Parts: sequence; C-alpha cells; structure tokens
Amino acid sequence: MKNNHPIRLTPAEWAEVAAFEQVQQDWGLSADVGPEEVAELIYGVKFNFVSGGPGYVGDLFLLQGDAAGEPPMVLGRDAKGHLMML
Repeated sequence: MKNNHPIRLTPAEWAEVAAFEQVQQDWGLSADVGPEEVAELIYGVKFNFVSGGPGYVGDLFLLQGDAAGEPPMVLGRDAKGHLMML
C-alpha cells in the first residue's frame, strides 16, 4: 500500500537540503549555514512518491519559502541516491 501523505524531513535530510547548491543559491545562503537554520527558513516535506505511469519513483521533496505564490522547489534522488532537481 502506498503512502501519499507528507512526511517530516529528518535532521539528516535537512542537512542534505542545506548542502544542496541550488537551495543555497535560491535562498541566498552561504555554504556554512546549518540544517537547523535552513529548516527555520524553508517549509519542507517529503513524499514516498510512486508515479502512476512511467516516471519517477522514490523520495520527492517539496521546498517552499515564505512566498506562497511562488512554485515550490521539487527535489528527488538520482540513481546514486543524491538529491537532484526535478
């Protein structure tokens, strides 16, 4: 049975998000900003995504800043398990 409900990011996942270059650029963060600080700036959830057709299956991260009118940043994992833009 698939779970299509949002999942809270773990501290390790927030560390990955904080280290992701595109997140640093889009939010104007320096490389030394810690995951706790990033978690305070960004709304973030994860889904165990299962595509209804051919496509992506796996972790799907939605990251949203404080501007609700802007589209969220969507991240997934590549074949090696590293974060990537979707």
